[in-house]
Amino acid sequence: MYDENVCPNAQDPPRLPALGALVVDTGHGDRVGEFRGVAGPYWALRPVGGGPEWEAEPGKVRAALTMEQLRARTLRMNARSRGEVL
Repeated sequence: MYDENVCPNAQDPPRLPALGALVVDTGHGDRVGEFRGVAGPYWALRPVGGGPEWEAEPGKVRAALTMEQLRARTLRMNARSRGEVL
């Protein structure tokens, strides 16, 4: 037998995104957020328009598509123009 202690279906842990990179949390309804860092076994994400951070499971986070990045930034700019965020 070879490599008895290795699980053949084990996945490599996801790579850490750069700070501020836009990602999608599929565990929370495809919510787009900025990567803020690691909090224990979870990744800390923050809404693009500001607000409280939330924790996401790294296995349920993926890089945001260009369309998703544009949508998130447009929502922030619209809220800013209405005076809802700084």
